[in-house]
Amino acid sequence: MSGHSKWATTHRQKELIDAKRGTIFTKLANVITIAAKKGGDPNANPSLRAAIDRARDTSMPKDNIERALKKGTGELGGEQIVELFYEGIVPPNVQVVVKCLTDNKNRSGSTVRHLFTKNGGAFDPVLWNFSQLGVIRIASAASAAKKINNEELELELIDLGIIDFQKEDEGITIYTAVKDFQAVRDFLGFKGLSVESAEIEYVAKEKIGLPAESREKIDKFFEELDNNEDVNDYYSNLL
Repeated sequence: MSGHSKWATTHRQKELIDAKRGTIFTKLANVITIAAKKGGDPNANPSLRAAIDRARDTSMPKDNIERALKKGTGELGGEQIVELFYEGIVPPNVQVVVKCLTDNKNRSGSTVRHLFTKNGGAFDPVLWNFSQLGVIRIASAASAAKKINNEELELELIDLGIIDFQKEDEGITIYTAVKDFQAVRDFLGFKGLSVESAEIEYVAKEKIGLPAESREKIDKFFEELDNNEDVNDYYSNLL
């Protein structure tokens, strides 16, 4: 998840495990359904396009995708899935935004509150420190395979209006406005670049670093969020 690792290694591994159990398909279907409520055309709805692409990357059956899409647009009935956000702080001053997709508000709220309390934290407004952005990650191996010059790529993306371009050992992270997200992703696809992940995320404006001993405690909390079936994603102010 986004709060656990910015390169989402643990998240990707968990998705592969969950795919065998079938639970990841339920989570992804809920994401598509919620996104489709804001418009059923993926070309005009960046969140929906990202959700469908993510489902396809996980080999989710086409019928499942179509059914989730129709539920969101109201073409199919069934239980109502709602999107809920919970904000809080966990020691030592780690801000966390938790996104749940659920059919039971009371269950989700009490469970997430319990996880915060169990780990010494509490609900508290923190969303003021987060902006919703498109986040695209390209692994170093992918850009190396295409012999991409990072400086040239950055200049091309600046022309497309990206917000930030960060180079790290693992690869490149590109931040975009939500309205520019799909155009940037399409451009990268045109260049033949394989994307590690591409999602609309809540990104902290001010971030903090933690010593290793504190990281272990936070990772335990994030793992518990990962294992909760109502939690779709979470975001933190960690570097």
